[in-house]
Amino acid sequence: MNACEVIENIKVVPVVVFNNIDQTIPMLNALNEGDIPVAEICFRTDCARECIKLAVKNFPQMLIGAGTVINAEQCKQAIEVGAKFIVSPGLSESVAKECQKNNIPYFPGVATPTEIMQALELGLTNLKFFPASIYGGLKAIKALSSAFPAVRFMPTGGVSDENIKEFLEFDKIFACGGSWMVKGTPEEIKEKCLKTRKIIKGEN
Repeated sequence: MNACEVIENIKVVPVVVFNNIDQTIPMLNALNEGDIPVAEICFRTDCARECIKLAVKNFPQMLIGAGTVINAEQCKQAIEVGAKFIVSPGLSESVAKECQKNNIPYFPGVATPTEIMQALELGLTNLKFFPASIYGGLKAIKALSSAFPAVRFMPTGGVSDENIKEFLEFDKIFACGGSWMVKGTPEEIKEKCLKTRKIIKGEN
């Protein structure tokens, strides 16, 4: 499966922020054991590049991507160390072109019709809707989907175990992103991940 297919299969993308490289192995272990073998490692800390490199090396069975990528230079660095997908809080044409050049999926953040049209002009149809709770949540996504039937969304920001099932029931949502399951000790994170996956599978 390619990166998009893996994400669509798992249905949830944990958004992870590392403040030091020592956090990488315990966190990735917890996600993997929690049945969520995906991680979007935010590129907004000094150690992010090395954390991605370490994660890719030690967890080849997991899908490791870079998040909060806001320019082409960050994108290049993330891809160089093995990131398999790129996520941005907004839409960057230079990041989109860098990803296309390297055949790496890019999920830019959008919140308005204009941003969606700009993404479509770049050939992008799988988009991050961010921050979802601020910009109208599921109601907004349904309204935007009627105008843009080719687009699918990954809402991020305000998603939790309480509403993820409702989001995923809408056919234009291919996955949800968030950080609610990556807080606490490694054991707590593992249990939160298992709980989230059960909800997604309809077992909870």
